[in-house]
Amino acid sequence: MHQEKTVSEAINYRRSVRVYDPEKKLDTSLVKKCVEQAALAPNSSNMQLWEFYHITSKDIVDNIAPFCFNQNAAKTAQQLLIVVVRKDLWSKRAKANLGFIDSIYGKNTPKDKQNSREKMVRNYYGKLIPFTYADFFGVFGMIKYVMMSITGIFRPIYRQVRKSDIRVVAHKSAALAAQNFMTSMAAINYDTCPMEGFDSCRVKNILGLPFGAEINMIISCGVRKPEGVYGDRFRVPFDEVYKEV
Repeated sequence: MHQEKTVSEAINYRRSVRVYDPEKKLDTSLVKKCVEQAALAPNSSNMQLWEFYHITSKDIVDNIAPFCFNQNAAKTAQQLLIVVVRKDLWSKRAKANLGFIDSIYGKNTPKDKQNSREKMVRNYYGKLIPFTYADFFGVFGMIKYVMMSITGIFRPIYRQVRKSDIRVVAHKSAALAAQNFMTSMAAINYDTCPMEGFDSCRVKNILGLPFGAEINMIISCGVRKPEGVYGDRFRVPFDEVYKEV
Protein backbone atom coordinates (compact mmCIF):
# COMPACT_ATOMS: atom_id res chain seq x y z
CA MET A 1 0.00 0.00 0.00
CA HIS A 2 1.38 3.40 -1.02
CA GLN A 3 1.47 6.40 1.28
CA GLU A 4 -2.02 7.77 1.82
CA LYS A 5 -2.96 10.56 -0.55
CA THR A 6 -3.90 14.08 0.43
CA VAL A 7 -7.54 15.09 0.02
CA SER A 8 -6.79 16.88 -3.26
CA GLU A 9 -4.80 13.92 -4.55
CA ALA A 10 -7.58 11.49 -3.60
CA ILE A 11 -10.25 13.61 -5.32
CA ASN A 12 -8.21 13.74 -8.50
CA TYR A 13 -7.34 10.04 -8.34
CA ARG A 14 -10.94 8.92 -7.84
CA ARG A 15 -12.65 7.72 -10.97
CA SER A 16 -15.74 5.60 -11.49
CA VAL A 17 -14.07 2.25 -12.15
CA ARG A 18 -16.06 -0.31 -14.12
CA VAL A 19 -13.57 -3.19 -14.28
CA TYR A 20 -11.61 -4.40 -11.25
CA ASP A 21 -8.55 -6.64 -11.10
CA PRO A 22 -9.60 -10.07 -9.72
CA GLU A 23 -6.05 -10.74 -8.53
CA LYS A 24 -5.87 -7.69 -6.28
CA LYS A 25 -7.85 -8.30 -3.12
CA LEU A 26 -9.06 -5.66 -0.72
CA ASP A 27 -8.11 -5.52 2.95
CA THR A 28 -11.55 -5.62 4.56
CA SER A 29 -10.34 -3.83 7.68
CA LEU A 30 -9.12 -0.89 5.58
CA VAL A 31 -12.42 -0.71 3.71
CA LYS A 32 -14.24 -0.75 7.06
CA LYS A 33 -12.15 2.24 8.18
CA CYS A 34 -13.32 4.07 5.07
CA VAL A 35 -16.91 3.25 6.07
CA GLU A 36 -16.18 4.69 9.50
CA GLN A 37 -15.04 7.88 7.81
CA ALA A 38 -18.24 7.85 5.75
CA ALA A 39 -20.18 7.97 9.02
CA LEU A 40 -18.36 11.20 9.93
CA ALA A 41 -19.95 13.03 7.01
CA PRO A 42 -21.98 16.17 7.67
CA ASN A 43 -25.69 15.47 7.67
CA SER A 44 -28.95 17.28 8.26
CA SER A 45 -29.52 18.04 11.96
CA ASN A 46 -27.00 15.33 12.84
CA MET A 47 -29.84 12.83 12.49
CA GLN A 48 -27.58 10.27 10.79
CA LEU A 49 -30.48 8.61 8.99
CA TRP A 50 -28.26 6.05 7.30
CA GLU A 51 -26.94 2.53 7.49
CA PHE A 52 -23.97 1.01 5.64
CA TYR A 53 -24.08 -2.59 4.45
CA HIS A 54 -20.54 -3.71 3.74
CA ILE A 55 -20.75 -6.78 1.51
CA THR A 56 -17.52 -8.75 1.83
CA SER A 57 -18.79 -12.16 0.74
CA LYS A 58 -18.05 -12.71 -2.96
CA ASP A 59 -21.02 -15.05 -3.12
CA ILE A 60 -23.37 -12.27 -2.02
CA VAL A 61 -21.65 -9.83 -4.40
CA ASP A 62 -22.31 -12.33 -7.19
CA ASN A 63 -25.94 -12.65 -6.07
CA ILE A 64 -26.43 -8.90 -6.14
CA ALA A 65 -24.68 -8.32 -9.49
CA PRO A 66 -27.66 -9.51 -11.62
CA PHE A 67 -29.86 -7.05 -9.70
CA CYS A 68 -27.42 -4.35 -10.81
CA PHE A 69 -28.19 -5.49 -14.37
CA ASN A 70 -24.81 -7.26 -14.56
CA GLN A 71 -22.96 -4.04 -15.22
CA ASN A 72 -19.22 -4.60 -15.17
CA ALA A 73 -18.71 -2.51 -12.05
CA ALA A 74 -20.90 -4.97 -10.16
CA LYS A 75 -19.77 -8.21 -11.84
CA THR A 76 -16.07 -7.60 -11.21
CA ALA A 77 -16.39 -5.98 -7.76
CA GLN A 78 -14.44 -7.46 -4.87
CA GLN A 79 -16.77 -5.93 -2.31
CA LEU A 80 -19.83 -3.66 -2.19
CA LEU A 81 -20.99 -0.88 0.06
CA ILE A 82 -24.74 -0.34 0.07
CA VAL A 83 -25.73 3.03 1.49
CA VAL A 84 -29.22 2.85 2.98
CA VAL A 85 -31.45 5.74 4.01
CA ARG A 86 -33.38 5.13 7.24
CA LYS A 87 -35.77 8.08 7.43
CA ASP A 88 -38.06 5.76 9.37
CA LEU A 89 -35.59 5.87 12.29
CA TRP A 90 -35.95 9.62 12.84
CA SER A 91 -37.48 9.23 16.33
CA LYS A 92 -34.72 6.87 17.49
CA ARG A 93 -32.00 9.16 16.12
CA ALA A 94 -33.57 12.23 17.75
CA LYS A 95 -33.59 10.40 21.09
CA ALA A 96 -29.93 9.46 20.57
CA ASN A 97 -29.07 13.13 20.14
CA LEU A 98 -31.00 13.96 23.30
CA GLY A 99 -29.11 11.20 25.08
CA PHE A 100 -25.85 12.82 24.00
CA ILE A 101 -27.08 16.12 25.45
CA ASP A 102 -27.88 14.28 28.70
CA SER A 103 -24.28 13.05 28.83
CA ILE A 104 -23.02 16.64 28.58
CA TYR A 105 -25.43 18.58 30.75
CA GLY A 106 -26.98 15.90 32.93
CA LYS A 107 -30.32 14.18 32.46
CA ASN A 108 -32.73 15.99 34.76
CA THR A 109 -31.49 19.55 34.91
CA PRO A 110 -34.42 21.83 35.82
CA LYS A 111 -35.42 24.13 32.99
CA ASP A 112 -34.66 27.24 35.02
CA LYS A 113 -31.07 26.03 35.42
CA GLN A 114 -30.48 25.08 31.79
CA ASN A 115 -28.30 27.47 29.82
CA SER A 116 -29.55 28.88 26.52
CA ARG A 117 -27.69 26.33 24.39
CA GLU A 118 -29.06 23.36 26.30
CA LYS A 119 -32.60 24.74 26.08
CA MET A 120 -32.21 25.34 22.35
CA VAL A 121 -30.89 21.83 21.62
CA ARG A 122 -33.51 20.11 23.79
CA ASN A 123 -36.29 22.06 22.08
CA TYR A 124 -34.77 21.29 18.69
CA TYR A 125 -34.68 17.51 19.11
CA GLY A 126 -37.64 17.27 21.45
CA LYS A 127 -40.10 19.51 19.59
CA LEU A 128 -38.88 20.83 16.23
CA ILE A 129 -37.58 17.52 14.84
CA PRO A 130 -40.82 15.65 15.69
CA PHE A 131 -42.80 18.49 14.09
CA THR A 132 -40.66 18.30 10.95
CA TYR A 133 -40.42 14.51 10.56
CA ALA A 134 -43.76 13.26 11.88
CA ASP A 135 -46.31 12.52 9.17
CA PHE A 136 -49.36 10.40 8.41
CA PHE A 137 -49.54 9.22 4.80
CA GLY A 138 -48.40 12.67 3.69
CA VAL A 139 -51.44 14.44 5.15
CA PHE A 140 -49.68 16.11 8.07
CA GLY A 141 -46.84 17.09 5.75
CA MET A 142 -49.23 18.91 3.43
CA ILE A 143 -50.83 20.71 6.37
CA LYS A 144 -47.37 21.78 7.56
CA TYR A 145 -46.48 22.91 4.05
CA VAL A 146 -49.54 25.16 3.86
CA MET A 147 -48.76 26.55 7.32
CA MET A 148 -45.15 27.27 6.40
CA SER A 149 -46.12 28.81 3.06
CA ILE A 150 -48.51 31.22 4.76
CA THR A 151 -45.98 32.10 7.45
CA GLY A 152 -43.36 32.54 4.72
CA ILE A 153 -45.31 35.47 3.30
CA PHE A 154 -44.39 37.48 6.38
CA ARG A 155 -40.92 36.19 7.31
CA PRO A 156 -38.21 33.73 6.21
CA ILE A 157 -39.26 30.19 7.11
CA TYR A 158 -38.14 26.63 6.54
CA ARG A 159 -40.40 25.22 3.81
CA GLN A 160 -39.15 21.65 3.21
CA VAL A 161 -41.63 19.93 5.54
CA ARG A 162 -43.53 17.58 3.24
CA LYS A 163 -42.82 13.87 3.25
CA SER A 164 -41.18 14.13 -0.16
CA ASP A 165 -39.01 17.04 1.03
CA ILE A 166 -37.74 15.16 4.08
CA ARG A 167 -36.99 12.16 1.88
CA VAL A 168 -34.78 14.36 -0.32
CA VAL A 169 -33.01 15.73 2.75
CA ALA A 170 -32.26 12.23 4.04
CA HIS A 171 -30.92 11.11 0.66
CA LYS A 172 -28.69 14.18 0.38
CA SER A 173 -27.13 13.36 3.74
CA ALA A 174 -26.56 9.74 2.70
CA ALA A 175 -24.92 10.92 -0.52
CA LEU A 176 -22.50 13.06 1.49
CA ALA A 177 -21.52 9.94 3.43
CA ALA A 178 -21.07 8.02 0.17
CA GLN A 179 -18.73 10.70 -1.13
CA ASN A 180 -16.70 10.56 2.09
CA PHE A 181 -16.36 6.82 1.59
CA MET A 182 -15.24 7.04 -2.04
CA THR A 183 -12.70 9.77 -1.29
CA SER A 184 -11.34 7.77 1.65
CA MET A 185 -11.01 4.71 -0.59
CA ALA A 186 -9.18 6.71 -3.24
CA ALA A 187 -6.76 7.98 -0.59
CA ILE A 188 -5.51 4.41 -0.03
CA ASN A 189 -5.49 3.50 -3.75
CA TYR A 190 -8.73 1.55 -3.63
CA ASP A 191 -11.31 2.17 -6.32
CA THR A 192 -15.06 2.56 -6.38
CA CYS A 193 -18.03 3.11 -8.65
CA PRO A 194 -21.34 4.52 -7.41
CA MET A 195 -24.21 2.70 -9.08
CA GLU A 196 -27.79 3.89 -9.28
CA GLY A 197 -28.91 1.27 -11.78
CA PHE A 198 -30.29 -1.59 -9.67
CA ASP A 199 -33.49 -3.38 -8.72
CA SER A 200 -34.05 -1.83 -5.30
CA CYS A 201 -36.76 -4.30 -4.25
CA ARG A 202 -34.64 -7.36 -4.89
CA VAL A 203 -31.57 -5.88 -3.22
CA LYS A 204 -33.67 -4.90 -0.20
CA ASN A 205 -34.90 -8.50 0.02
CA ILE A 206 -31.35 -9.83 0.04
CA LEU A 207 -30.43 -7.45 2.86
CA GLY A 208 -33.67 -8.05 4.74
CA LEU A 209 -34.43 -4.34 4.87
CA PRO A 210 -37.74 -3.10 6.27
CA PHE A 211 -40.33 -1.29 4.16
CA GLY A 212 -39.27 2.17 5.36
CA ALA A 213 -35.62 1.73 4.32
CA GLU A 214 -34.46 3.05 0.95
CA ILE A 215 -31.26 2.30 -0.92
CA ASN A 216 -29.40 5.49 -1.73
CA MET A 217 -26.74 3.89 -3.90
CA ILE A 218 -24.64 0.78 -4.30
CA ILE A 219 -20.89 1.36 -4.45
CA SER A 220 -18.71 -1.31 -5.99
CA CYS A 221 -15.17 -1.65 -4.65
CA GLY A 222 -11.92 -3.09 -5.93
CA VAL A 223 -8.61 -2.19 -7.51
CA ARG A 224 -8.81 -0.90 -11.05
CA LYS A 225 -7.60 -2.61 -14.17
CA PRO A 226 -6.23 -0.18 -16.79
CA GLU A 227 -9.31 -0.70 -18.94
CA GLY A 228 -11.55 -0.17 -15.92
CA VAL A 229 -11.55 3.59 -16.40
CA TYR A 230 -13.57 4.33 -19.52
CA GLY A 231 -11.53 7.13 -21.06
CA ASP A 232 -10.36 10.54 -19.94
CA ARG A 233 -12.34 12.55 -17.43
CA PHE A 234 -14.75 15.06 -18.99
CA ARG A 235 -16.21 18.07 -17.23
CA VAL A 236 -18.02 21.01 -18.76
CA PRO A 237 -15.97 24.23 -18.57
CA PHE A 238 -15.70 25.39 -14.97
CA ASP A 239 -16.83 28.90 -15.90
CA GLU A 240 -20.19 27.44 -16.90
CA VAL A 241 -20.90 26.10 -13.43
CA TYR A 242 -19.02 28.57 -11.21
CA LYS A 243 -20.95 31.69 -10.29
CA GLU A 244 -19.34 34.23 -8.00
CA VAL A 245 -21.98 36.47 -6.43
